[in-house]
Amino acid sequence: MKGDEGTSSANEAVKKKFNRICVFCGSRAGYKSSFSDAALQLGKELVMFKVNRKIDLVYGGGSVGLMGLVSKTVYEGGCHVLGIIPRALLPHEISGKTYGELKIVADMHQRKSEMEKHADAFIALPGGYGTMEEFLEMITWAQLGIHEKPVGLLNVDGYYDGLLALFDKGVEEGFIADSARHIMALADTAEELIKKMEEYAPIHERVAPRQSWEVDQLLESTTTTQVGESLTS
Repeated sequence: MKGDEGTSSANEAVKKKFNRICVFCGSRAGYKSSFSDAALQLGKELVMFKVNRKIDLVYGGGSVGLMGLVSKTVYEGGCHVLGIIPRALLPHEISGKTYGELKIVADMHQRKSEMEKHADAFIALPGGYGTMEEFLEMITWAQLGIHEKPVGLLNVDGYYDGLLALFDKGVEEGFIADSARHIMALADTAEELIKKMEEYAPIHERVAPRQSWEVDQLLESTTTTQVGESLTS
């Protein structure tokens, strides 16, 4: 019994505490009701997480499709919602009321950078090219060592089976390391996915430590500033 208790305590100790989760999802609802159901369930899971601890939401800022469902559910559940959207997408992804705080940025690159900065973890629901691109970039950043935050894939009704098969193909053909194949947590329900993300421990090799990226970014910023000052002087 004591051994079991020790193991349980150790497992609890490695569990991560998420204050804010970034959700990538479609600006459309899709044809299956299961997609909307999953978005609503994920929103409820963030609101009711462990009963006494809620999780705030970071997302793409839209009020339509799955984005609208998730943000509305989390906001009405009493959690903080931060939407980050490029100015050019305002007419396309916002219709009617928005929920929570809306931050307007210049472009898609800044959107992803702000999402990463404000979130402790990332979850992808079903969505189109944009959702997949955001999800894959966060995986890439994890592999490169830019961040060490868990990334989860909510595979509703097998929506991402084809993408997962492509990952397997990448391993088979030698483009993805075996250790990086499970770089993300995977589940088909929100409750199971968040639990796996809490317990997630990366086994892949990082290309470079995070500190290296931060130094490089600082140097790049300094160089850019110096060049700008030279051009204006």
